[in-house]
Amino acid sequence: MTKDQKKKLAILMLNMFIAVGSFGLILPILPEYLRELGEGGTAAGMIIALFAGAQLIFSPLGGRWTDQYGRRKMIILGLFGLGFSMLLFYLAPSILFVYISRFIGGVGAAFCIPAIFAYVADITTMDQRAKGNSFISASMSLGIVVGPGIGGFLAEYGTKTPLLVSAIVGLAAVVISYFTLQESQPEGDVMTRPQSSLLDDVLQSPRKPYFIPLIIIMVMSFGLIAYETVLGLYVDAAFGATAQEIAWMITATGGVSVIIQLFVVDYLVRRFGEPVLLIVFLSVAALGFFLSLIASSYAMFFGITLLVFLATSLLRPVLTTMISKMAGKEQGLAMGLNNSYMSIGNILGPLLAGTLFDIDMKYPFMLGLVVLLATLLLSINWRRKAKAAL
Repeated sequence: MTKDQKKKLAILMLNMFIAVGSFGLILPILPEYLRELGEGGTAAGMIIALFAGAQLIFSPLGGRWTDQYGRRKMIILGLFGLGFSMLLFYLAPSILFVYISRFIGGVGAAFCIPAIFAYVADITTMDQRAKGNSFISASMSLGIVVGPGIGGFLAEYGTKTPLLVSAIVGLAAVVISYFTLQESQPEGDVMTRPQSSLLDDVLQSPRKPYFIPLIIIMVMSFGLIAYETVLGLYVDAAFGATAQEIAWMITATGGVSVIIQLFVVDYLVRRFGEPVLLIVFLSVAALGFFLSLIASSYAMFFGITLLVFLATSLLRPVLTTMISKMAGKEQGLAMGLNNSYMSIGNILGPLLAGTLFDIDMKYPFMLGLVVLLATLLLSINWRRKAKAAL
């Protein structure tokens, strides 16, 4: 990559880290914050659901506007929405304003994230696409891992301090992006008007050449978030793991994700190609879910968890790259649909995993295994078509 590409990619990685990290940053302070407002578990669930729901609903619109008005405008607008939402969260006098702030934050993420991936597609060649997407995915993983840690550290200076810092950083990112990011979309590719309605875009997604990767993105997100939802509960109930052991497991798996996406994905894509990696690592993820059912110790389950996260860490940028290569000039729309399908998995995963865990603590892993095996069979049947399309 050229020096200019690396500079732009670094700014995009920072923006993605802020977009994802701002979500995780609130998790450590949520119990105390809600107690101060006289709220509890229901409010916590609403806060998570509103953010994910807004992403689900508005990501296709964000993707369409990314193609229609350009990447730069949508990145700046999305970052502003995220920063403003955290400021509103900080100033919220009641739970209603907290709900509003989280919804606005979800809309901001829905506008920002597809535009970032579309920007990467604009500034990279086909051969560089996997590397660019893997770097952005690494910044997402880093935000997931580091966000809660930063929130916990800042909370020592006051329950609301992480919210204020996040708002300041988010709005600073708006200023930095405004002065440093140039529009990446070729002028002739910008849509001057919508070609179809937003509802049509969603309903017609099964006809897109990248529909199967969208389904796999949804399934992978479903499986991973379901796994993460019951992870701490399971190792506590099955192996008597301490809070420190659970925290170390989550941190280590997050670290593996970042390393894999930064240093391994590009080499593997160049060596084997996306369709082969898709089949291989769907198989590895399914194997991980199966082994989770028979793990007999904390150490064994730890190793299996690393395997699951390794597989999904490779799958995310590989799938995003496949979608990007097949999207042509609809980069924004494709990335918006990508974000929406991912949000479906992020919403359904915790709901089903938590319910099934209360019935039998192994059921979430059984469900994940069945869904992944079905997706693997679907992917094998689709592989020849996908190879021809790339």
